[in-house]
Amino acid sequence: MTGMATLWEVGLPLAGTAGGLGYAKVRAPRVFWSLVGLPVTRVRFALNYHSTMDVCGLTVQPSRLRAFMVRNLARRPDVQPVPPKVRRVRSTSTGLRVTLRLPAGLEPADVMAASERLRHAWGVHSVNVVETKPGFVELRMTGYDVLNRVRMPRQNPSGSMTVPVALREDGTAFVRDYLKVPHALTLGANQSGKSMYQRNLIAGLARLPVALVGIDCKRGVEQRGYAPRLSALAITSEEADGLLDGLVGEMEERFDLLSDHGVADIWALPEHVRPAPVVVLVDEVAELFLVATKKDEERRDRMVTQLIRLGQLARAAGIFLEVCGQRFGSDLGKGATALRAQLTGRTVHRVNDKQTAEMGVGDIAPDAVVTVLTIPPDRPGVAVAGDTSGGWSRIRTPALTAAEAAAICAAHAHLTPDLPALAAYRPAASAGGAAPVPAPLVKPDPATA
Repeated sequence: MTGMATLWEVGLPLAGTAGGLGYAKVRAPRVFWSLVGLPVTRVRFALNYHSTMDVCGLTVQPSRLRAFMVRNLARRPDVQPVPPKVRRVRSTSTGLRVTLRLPAGLEPADVMAASERLRHAWGVHSVNVVETKPGFVELRMTGYDVLNRVRMPRQNPSGSMTVPVALREDGTAFVRDYLKVPHALTLGANQSGKSMYQRNLIAGLARLPVALVGIDCKRGVEQRGYAPRLSALAITSEEADGLLDGLVGEMEERFDLLSDHGVADIWALPEHVRPAPVVVLVDEVAELFLVATKKDEERRDRMVTQLIRLGQLARAAGIFLEVCGQRFGSDLGKGATALRAQLTGRTVHRVNDKQTAEMGVGDIAPDAVVTVLTIPPDRPGVAVAGDTSGGWSRIRTPALTAAEAAAICAAHAHLTPDLPALAAYRPAASAGGAAPVPAPLVKPDPATA
C-alpha cells in the first residue's frame, strides 16, 4: 500500500509536468523551446559536433604542422580531420546561433549544401547558413516552425526608408530597405496572402515621412481605403497613364534640382530643399499590359515605357517602385521582361503556374522555384523572398486586416506630402482628415542655397 502511495505521489506530478510540456509544445512553442528544446539541443550539439561535421563532409585533412604536433607532442598516432572551429554559441527565443570559422578548403556553399543533414542530426526545425564575413558563417537554427504563428521580433532594423514587413524562417525580420533594394516585384495568386503583404508594407510606410502614390486599376478596391495617406491615386488605366506621365515629370524636375546642387541623389541634398521620397504602389500590374483596341495598345506601350524609365532612373530622384500582381510572364507583352530586370527585390507567394514562379525568382535563384511551387494553400502569407544577389528565404507576413491598415493610414494622414505635379490625382480627403504637408519641391535660388 505504501509503494502505491509513493508511486501516486511521484507519478501524478510527473504526468502533470509531461502534460503541461506537451500542451506548451503545441500551444506555446516558444516556451517549450526555452524549457526543453534549447537545453537538449545544446547538449546534443556539444556531444556530437565533431562526428556530425565528419559524416556531413565538413572536415578537412589537417596541415602538416598540425599532424606533426599531434603525432610528436600529443603522442597520438591517429590524426583526426579538422571541422570548422566553433567561435560562438548564442541562444535565442526561437533557436540557436552558432558562429563557425571555416578551415582552409571549405567554403560557405559546402555548409549550405549540408544544412538539411545538420537539421536532422541536431533535431531542429531548420538550419539556415549565412556568411557573415570571409571565412566565417553563422548557423541560424530554429527549434520550431516560427512561420506557423507569426510573431515579429521586438527589435526590428530601423532606418529612414526601412520597413519590417514579415518574419523570416530563421526568426529574423524581413525588411524592405529602399536604400538597398529600391524597386521590388511581389507576386501571388488569389488567397495566397499577397494582399496581406501589401497591407503590412503600406502600414509601415504610412508611419514614415514619405509620399505614397497608388495605382489600382480595379477601381481602387484595394487602395481606396488608404486615401488619407496617399498623395495620388489612379483607379483606371486612363488615370494611370496620366499619373505615370506626372511621375516622370516629377523625376525630371528632381534631376534638375540635383544638377543645380551638383549631387548624385536626393540624400546628398541639404535637408531644407530635399524633396520627399515617393513610393509608387502598383496593384495588379497585368491590368496595365492588357489591351482591347488599337488605342489601348498605344496607351499600354506608353505606360510600360514610363514604368521602365522610372525603374531605370528614379532611384536617384527618390522614387521607388512596388509592383504587385497575380501573375507575371513574357506573354503579357512588350516590356514585361525589361521591367522585371529593374525590380531588384522579389517576393513570390503561392502561384498558379510555373512560369510566374520562374519569372519571379527563377532568374535570381533557380532552386527557389521548387519552394514556391510547394507552398500549401492552407498557409496564406507564406512566400519566398529574395533579390538579385541570389540569396532567398521563406517568409510569412503577420495577419493585418484592411480596416486596420486603413486606420493606420488615417492616423498618419498628417504626414502626407503634397506633390504639386500630381495634384490632379490627389484623392479626396476623408472626413476629419488632416491637411497635407507640403514637400519642398521648388528649386531654390542657387545664389541663396
